[in-house]
Amino acid sequence: MAKKKVAILTGGGDCPGLNAVIRAATLKLVKAGYEMVGVGHGWRGLMENEYIPLDSDSTAGILSQGGTILGTSRTNPMKEEGGVELLVDNLRQNEIWATIAIGGDDTLGVANQLHGKYDLNMVGVPKTIDNDLSGTDYTFGFDTAVQIATEAIDRLHTTAASHDRTIVVEIMGRHTGWITVMAGIAGGADAIMLPEFDISVAEVCDILRRSREQGRNYNIVAVSEGARLITREGEEQMVTQSDEVDAFGNVKLGGVANLLAKEIERRTGFETRATVLGHIQRGGTPTAHDRVLATRYGVKVADMLQAEEWGMMAALKGDEIVSVPLEVAVGERKLVRQEFWDLAQTFFA
Repeated sequence: MAKKKVAILTGGGDCPGLNAVIRAATLKLVKAGYEMVGVGHGWRGLMENEYIPLDSDSTAGILSQGGTILGTSRTNPMKEEGGVELLVDNLRQNEIWATIAIGGDDTLGVANQLHGKYDLNMVGVPKTIDNDLSGTDYTFGFDTAVQIATEAIDRLHTTAASHDRTIVVEIMGRHTGWITVMAGIAGGADAIMLPEFDISVAEVCDILRRSREQGRNYNIVAVSEGARLITREGEEQMVTQSDEVDAFGNVKLGGVANLLAKEIERRTGFETRATVLGHIQRGGTPTAHDRVLATRYGVKVADMLQAEEWGMMAALKGDEIVSVPLEVAVGERKLVRQEFWDLAQTFFA
């Protein structure tokens, strides 16, 4: 009897811990008698028949590697003319029995549609540094991104203090501020700006003035790339680098730190600089926490596949790894909770 063939893909932005999931799921399923293939460059690879065989040899040594050995893309087959039909035909012609999709809300949203509308055998793993997926307490990659951002803030403290400057650091997260609020608290930022909670530029400047009056000679402001710049009069602006959108309708965010730094210096007179962390937050070696979490997800999704729990996603609930419906995971964006914002404000001057 031929082995059942299972495909595994990584979609959307790269993320520390992806290779740990690939390794764990592959080793578990190969031992169980399945044939594993990796799909190159996300959903695009299924449309273009881009596969590589996976086994214990091809996954050796990848646990600690950042990025993804499979490559990734933001291709949305739902937006490509004939894309879904081509994808479905390729899966059938290559006798792929089931697909493991590792990604964020965009990638898992496609997996949910392919399962619901086309009855394809799909299971998912939550991946995003943004930690904005519902249905799971944490996504892998998030801890690494927070650690990188915190270390950057730690370094900015010393240079800001040396020059009596205010430094605005821009942190990733798209429309949620999970990385910013965690790194801002951990790094001792003087003020924090998030997409979820409105704080005006004038209020931020007041915080910085009070801090200087209390004896500080420098300040750090942590701002999410998706935060709105709000004047005291109520005008607001979300900063984007381009009006163009990707295949999932996402605009390219970035540049808020530069505008905010100029506004702070204009209003306060404090010498102010901006630092944009950008893709540094995505790269490099995953933390031990992310390696373990990603490994647990990989083993869980292998168990789900063997149990034929289609349309489900591995998720962290407390200390347990459980399965939840994909539609729950992608149905609503998980926003920073009030308790974290209250905690952050405790340390504003």
